[in-house]
Amino acid sequence: MKTKKRIGIAMLFTGMLILFFSCETNVEEDIIIDDMMGMEEEPCAPSFTNDIEPIIANNCLSCHSGTQFPDLRTYQGVSSNAGIVKTQVVNRTMPIGGSLTNNEIDLISCWVDNGAPNN
Repeated sequence: MKTKKRIGIAMLFTGMLILFFSCETNVEEDIIIDDMMGMEEEPCAPSFTNDIEPIIANNCLSCHSGTQFPDLRTYQGVSSNAGIVKTQVVNRTMPIGGSLTNNEIDLISCWVDNGAPNN
């Protein structure tokens, strides 16, 4: 009877040791995550002239220069269709032949979200 009790205690002790040593914490990773929680995202403020217009010119005007809706040749044309443009590029349905880069999509989204300013 003593042998069974000793085996049971030894198995319990071994199990507890395995459980204890299998738990680990990565303090460095926890610190990095905590540091990131305090970081605020930089506000985006893309310029129509410097950021949006070149994207439109290089990727959209081969089709949307007055022959197909929407006409995106001018600020007025782009801004009045900003929601449509954003939806099409975010969903990657335009431009035909390949989508914009993630950075270009982010710039257009941010510009539209900021009210599509003429800057």
